[in-house]
Amino acid sequence: MFRFELLKKDGNARLGRMYTLHGEIETPVFMPVGTQGTVKAVTKDQLLSTKPQIILGNTYHLYLRPGIEVLEYFGGLHRFMNWEKPILTDSGGFQVFSLSKDRKKEGKHKAEVILTEEGVKFKSHLDGSWHFFTPELVVHVQEMIGSDIMMPLDVCPPYPVSHTTAKDAVEKTIRWLERSKKARKKKQQALFGIIQGSVYRDLRRESALKTVELDMDGYSIGGLSVGEPAELMYEMTEVVVPVIPENKPRYLMGVGTPENIIESVERGIDMFDCVMPTRNARNGTLFTTYGRVNIKAAKHKFSDEPVDGECDCYTCKNFSRGYIRHLFNAEEITGMILATIHNLRFYTRLMEDIRKSIKENRFADFKKEFLYRYNSLKS
Repeated sequence: MFRFELLKKDGNARLGRMYTLHGEIETPVFMPVGTQGTVKAVTKDQLLSTKPQIILGNTYHLYLRPGIEVLEYFGGLHRFMNWEKPILTDSGGFQVFSLSKDRKKEGKHKAEVILTEEGVKFKSHLDGSWHFFTPELVVHVQEMIGSDIMMPLDVCPPYPVSHTTAKDAVEKTIRWLERSKKARKKKQQALFGIIQGSVYRDLRRESALKTVELDMDGYSIGGLSVGEPAELMYEMTEVVVPVIPENKPRYLMGVGTPENIIESVERGIDMFDCVMPTRNARNGTLFTTYGRVNIKAAKHKFSDEPVDGECDCYTCKNFSRGYIRHLFNAEEITGMILATIHNLRFYTRLMEDIRKSIKENRFADFKKEFLYRYNSLKS
């Protein structure tokens, strides 16, 4: 069922279309993060008003809560959350490793991780209970979830990391991918491969070559946007992209800022996800045509201007900066909701504009103009 079609190129920037069981997706695309079966701070109708094509769920969190028995009972995540559009689920591998570094927080347990050849044993950050993820189980859970695009269990090392540790992660990720592919039963759900290698050119290329040999439905670039400088992320992308077949989608995981997205589209990336628009919204940071705005700042107190005069979202068409600032300062939940609606629409509009510029053979000019205006508040 899953298929990718490359429609056009403008330099290395690509215009494409993905076909899934729950609908078509125009690329380049940004996927709002719905970690636990919801995009934080918005209802389904509010989310749909921002015009997302696909959202992302998290296998680790959904496995722990509500649990696979609940998801199976409800017939998968689409029905459970009443979502008709496509869903991508990551494997939860990143969360297994990243949450193990968290210090114990109030009401939560410190996670622990034991990595073996068979899989990864980890302690839940929720209640301290032990669990064991294997590549086969992670595929099985995602097939129960019913996501349109599944990610395999991988080893995602932190940054910085030694060449030896990064190489071990690459090799184990490949072996686990082979097992994931064999375990897959529902062919209508796409299974991507994940390319690792930290910031080592030789390992990134080795990982890309071995992953492509397995002929996956698409290819994800993992282990970036984990603290390394942006230039290193772009460099690793440039190493990997030429190895990936042109007729397969390319997904840069966990990215990122508007600048990151535009730079990565220029390097041939098709898919993105990041918590940035929603998390920043809840903290009062809004994305606009002319850069980021701290809506809680005193200078907005008497502003009757919209957050972004060029935005068509519900927030910008109905409310002023002064009002939204008041909501945040009064700690009203509505402030977070309105800010989230705006930030999500900013990101989906950005992708719409990128696709339009590629279609019209003017991506380079669009990039220059966008970055000039977006960075104007910094000058």
